Amino acid sequence: MAIDTVGIIGAGTMGSGIAQACAQAGIGVTMQDIDDAATARGVKAITGSLDRLVRKGTIDEAKKAEMIARVRTTTRTDDLGACDLIVEAATENETLKERILRNVDAIARPGTIIATNTSSISITKLAAALKDPQRFVGMHFFNPVPVMALVEIIRGLRTSDETVNAVTALAQRLGKTPIGVKNSAGFVVNRILCPMINEAIFALQEGLASAEEIDAGMKLGCNHPIGPLALCDLIGLDVELAVMQVLYGTFNDPKYRPAPLLQEMVDAGMLGRKTGRGFYSYEK
Repeated sequence: MAIDTVGIIGAGTMGSGIAQACAQAGIGVTMQDIDDAATARGVKAITGSLDRLVRKGTIDEAKKAEMIARVRTTTRTDDLGACDLIVEAATENETLKERILRNVDAIARPGTIIATNTSSISITKLAAALKDPQRFVGMHFFNPVPVMALVEIIRGLRTSDETVNAVTALAQRLGKTPIGVKNSAGFVVNRILCPMINEAIFALQEGLASAEEIDAGMKLGCNHPIGPLALCDLIGLDVELAVMQVLYGTFNDPKYRPAPLLQEMVDAGMLGRKTGRGFYSYEK
């Protein structure tokens, strides 16, 4: 099945990033969120990202205008009904995602593939919200979507080969490298990455070193391009916490226990770059 039109639920960091990647690949996108302010922020993020490509000389103003024109916005889920693929890119909350997926199932035409961009929640469990779980799949993009080359393709227990093949081909069309992943909490990347970030937060909490020193240690000692605490700020502390809670709840292993400092910072609304403050300050 060829995918030529994509609907995206959620105009936040991930949703707008997926929309931009599709638009850059020549694919028409309908991006939906709860109100016009949310969709406007999504378009603003896409525009800002494309402006950086113009300044670098990667694209020109005419090409930028073409890409932006491919992104349509709406506040109505019904407007996604004609899309070949609908991607749920809402907050990492299982109850919310299940509600959204039931709404999508009610408006999607037969044959439409439904995907989730969850970073940790069971694909099989989310698929149970749909009448036809064979057309449901995980497409886990990484932040920032236009830059990061990887997409995890996660098959649920009843996901069909046709569905997996179609989204794998789409990922390649977007210039990404897809990897097939078994359905398991955190999948591959976050199963490894998020506990490492969590351990860095424990080290900070225990006063082993400052945030700057921890990040410098991992960059210079392990050749990581960005330190774990700065990366957590980029991902969002709330997302890191959500993934750790899924890992801890699924495996019941204390090695996945979220660091108390992480929970406290999320409670304080210090979520990283998106709120202007996390392990570092981004306030202007």
